[in-house]
Amino acid sequence: MQIQIDITKTLRSGSRTFALRARLASASQRIVVYGSSGAGKSMLLKAVAGLMTPDHGRIEVAGRCLYDSVDGIDLAPQRRKLAYLFQDYALFPHLNVRQNIAFGLQRGWRNPLARVDGEVVRYWLQAFELEHVAQQLPHQLSGGQRQRVALARALAPEPAALLLDEPFAALDPALRQRMRAELDTLQRRLGIPMILITHDPDDVSAFGDHVLRMENGSMADIENLELVERNEA
Repeated sequence: MQIQIDITKTLRSGSRTFALRARLASASQRIVVYGSSGAGKSMLLKAVAGLMTPDHGRIEVAGRCLYDSVDGIDLAPQRRKLAYLFQDYALFPHLNVRQNIAFGLQRGWRNPLARVDGEVVRYWLQAFELEHVAQQLPHQLSGGQRQRVALARALAPEPAALLLDEPFAALDPALRQRMRAELDTLQRRLGIPMILITHDPDDVSAFGDHVLRMENGSMADIENLELVERNEA
């Protein structure tokens, strides 16, 4: 995946100011942005997804310009063809697993109950071993199952890239390790590019083909992954 980001965004709250100054150029299939809470990682991911508008700059993913302040380009989130996996998964509580996966596959849905038995939904239910919980609501699922449903819903529309916001933070340590392995296998099998933001050095080790550290809104390449583990020890 070719991705180029060069954006700025300033947020003010009373006397406090936070400035995002994000620059990234990469052809990697696995990009990890690593940093502590409040470093600006989620702001960056939301800007790429179209959930936050930068003040200035340009965002290009897979040869498509998503945002350019000079040319007046700012594609709506649904036109960016990107999948965003929220930290809390953001499943629809009133829809069952099958309906959550199916949601958004067709524009203009008014009734998500109408198209839940299609081939695409069946494929992802099988791929994530969710057939036996297809009729259950999110609150009836385990943490790992909820993450699988969220991933299936994100991947069903065949996005150009997958954006992951601290995807394992809500899981217990044992499940975290297993879900890392599952995502690793899935990403390699599908070949879908991804950008993952995290504060966990284990995520860096598992997915960090191209790793950048973010501090106080600025980014820099990390050349030696051992330094991440050493700093966090």
